[in-house]
Amino acid sequence: MMNQTPDLSSFEAMRRAMVASQLRTTAVNDSRVVEAMAVVPRERYVPEALRAICYRDTQLALANGRFQNAPMVTGRLLTEARINAQDTVLLIGAAGGYTAAVLALLAKKVVALEEDADLIADAKAALSGIANVELVEGPLNKGWQAASPYDVIVVDGAVEVLPEAIVAQAKPGARITTGTVDRGVTRLAYGTKTEGGFGLFDFADADCVVLPGFAQPRSFRF
Repeated sequence: MMNQTPDLSSFEAMRRAMVASQLRTTAVNDSRVVEAMAVVPRERYVPEALRAICYRDTQLALANGRFQNAPMVTGRLLTEARINAQDTVLLIGAAGGYTAAVLALLAKKVVALEEDADLIADAKAALSGIANVELVEGPLNKGWQAASPYDVIVVDGAVEVLPEAIVAQAKPGARITTGTVDRGVTRLAYGTKTEGGFGLFDFADADCVVLPGFAQPRSFRF
């Protein structure tokens, strides 16, 4: 049977096309984010069966009902986070490791949190050799207190509610970006933690993957 997996030059061409058609046209305008996404091999962080389509403008099905965000969504979240080279970043929802690999080129240190054992195994293999990424295992909705406080928190997926326990792990002045979901509609949101509190503000409608464990508690009704 003929091998249908594209060769290296094909992946490079697809990556350039992704940058031109999905990032530069959708307000992914932080040059460092664009440059990082232009060099990180997305195909390395998805199942082999999906490598031929991994640069399409669509979510990718991973293990156990989880999905990888489309490139535009991840690019917008990272752009709004305004990451600099001295930042320590908490990534919530590491999945197969792709966003952590992009963040590794932008920040001083990345703590990549994942709760799914199969995804952790995949991410561990894919991220091997990237020294400034620490892959940690635990409930996504708890964050990772041990390495806090963080300069930036990126939630690479949509949540109904962002727990106070996660916000508490951010430094004053820290930026937090996340997807939000409200009655089935997903958006991208941004906020800055201040001494006076924290709030999220939507900045784009987008088809963002929904992360498990962040449902809004339902009030009891008779």
